[in-house]
Amino acid sequence: MSLRDERGFTVAEVLIAAVVVTLALVALANVVPLASYGIQEGNQLSTATFLADQKLEQIKALPWAGTPANDCLGVSLTSNAAPRVPVGASCTLGATTVAAGNALTWEADEATGAIAGFPAYSRDVRVTNCATGGPCAGITDAGMRLVTVRVTYTPLTAGTGTAATPKSVQVQMIVSQR
Repeated sequence: MSLRDERGFTVAEVLIAAVVVTLALVALANVVPLASYGIQEGNQLSTATFLADQKLEQIKALPWAGTPANDCLGVSLTSNAAPRVPVGASCTLGATTVAAGNALTWEADEATGAIAGFPAYSRDVRVTNCATGGPCAGITDAGMRLVTVRVTYTPLTAGTGTAATPKSVQVQMIVSQR
């Protein structure tokens, strides 16, 4: 029988390996919450964009005809007001008729908790008449309107749970009269 040298690791080698493994685990523990925050933020941003696009698709289907004046798209009187039926028009949508000057319930502001299935989001719609120019990217046509949908949510922060400042996603589309 031959004798072999069967030495193991020295104490110094074991301690160095333990320090390296500990540093790696600490670094990983610091990265995981940050990655989780990034995933959650992306999820919330995608959801807000989806909700804005969903409302735009609903608005595209609304009737807005000149003769007879059936205007279910409406116009916001101010930048803080939901759309109303313009003067000289009315809105007939299915069995619902809305007179001039009245609010259009399908474009009313939806507070946090009002959007079914999405309790942490709020949504508002603003409609600007492009005949006056303004934010319509140089378009000055009474047969065009700028529709702006803004969805607001409160993002999570990497440590405290919720942020003090809500974030918004805004989507716009120019709609023409049919």
